[in-house]
Amino acid sequence: MFEPFPGNYVWNLQVNLALICGGNHGEIDEACRPIKEAAANGEDAGTALLFDSWIAVAKQVEENARQDEESGYLLSAGTKYARASGYYLSAERMQSRDYAPRWEAYDKGLELYRKHVECSGLHVDFVEIPFEDTTYPAIFVHDGSGIKRPALVSCNGLDSMKEQVNMAGHGKSNLDRGMYTLFVDQPGTGEALRKRGLTAVYDTERWATPAYEYLASRADVDENKIGMFGLSLGGYYAPRAAANEPRFALCAVMGANHVWGQRQKERMEREGENPVPHYWDHVLWVWGFDNLDDFMAYMPNVTLDGQIEKLTMPFLVTHGEGDRQIPVANAYRSYEQAVNSSQRHLRVFTKKDFEIEHCGADNGTAMRDYIADWCAETFAKMDK
Repeated sequence: MFEPFPGNYVWNLQVNLALICGGNHGEIDEACRPIKEAAANGEDAGTALLFDSWIAVAKQVEENARQDEESGYLLSAGTKYARASGYYLSAERMQSRDYAPRWEAYDKGLELYRKHVECSGLHVDFVEIPFEDTTYPAIFVHDGSGIKRPALVSCNGLDSMKEQVNMAGHGKSNLDRGMYTLFVDQPGTGEALRKRGLTAVYDTERWATPAYEYLASRADVDENKIGMFGLSLGGYYAPRAAANEPRFALCAVMGANHVWGQRQKERMEREGENPVPHYWDHVLWVWGFDNLDDFMAYMPNVTLDGQIEKLTMPFLVTHGEGDRQIPVANAYRSYEQAVNSSQRHLRVFTKKDFEIEHCGADNGTAMRDYIADWCAETFAKMDK
């Protein structure tokens, strides 16, 4: 993994994710240089300095995009709006929920993402998915043809957002292979958490089934070819959902997360790396608890033991052999327990792939494209 901040995994992860989501190396370098000394103080210390440095770059890229737009160079503006959006969202993601400036940055990130879509002429529908007595937001990425195609529900992990996952190339990779994608901000993530106050639940079929039904209702989606995909903590969310919603035609994960609840106990013992600063504050917010005792009491629910055996559709597990957050043993455990899957497959990525970190954070292309290939191939086999 590219590590401009020696010894600070969390800050280095942010840089790599920003690059994967379309960031420019020169702009990111400009954001990182002023805070190199602060990074040495640890992952939690100095995050306000990190925020200010990244926001300064985001604002300048936004202004550059606006100048392009005013000059009529909409495609150029669109690419810059995408990068500015990514920088705003990246800076926001690194802050404590009590850090007031994060909220303006998040709103700006969403606003500029829409500007990116508009200026670039992309086929992205902003939709609402019914959930119990409310809704949660999603974006549907398609080709505008109206042709009935297979589709994937893509769910976030602990701290990712639908815009970031799409900007990381998943939507395009799927489109190139004839598949549409519904990127959801399910409860506990993105807008659902930040704007609706919807927190995570262990029984993820509660929000995944409505996402399936939304896609099945669209005239341009093949209702018999709707798959479930998740990355990072989505490596728990997605298989749990598919195991309990048999209408999903396949399930694929980028980064297994078989016993995430158990992993929290290990993290309390400081085993393994965290994805964000202020980690415990973040997970309490995501799961809707106000103290660690109640949170830890809930965590035994967050396991695929006793669940993944119910999964019957084709199932793909991918994982990096050098994952510093979630041990690769999780991938083997998910694969080995998926005994009723009609077609199970495990792919562990190694150094020869140039992608061994958590969810491919050190590259961003190998796992993504492999998963897209596998899903497209698996959907195609359903016609035979």
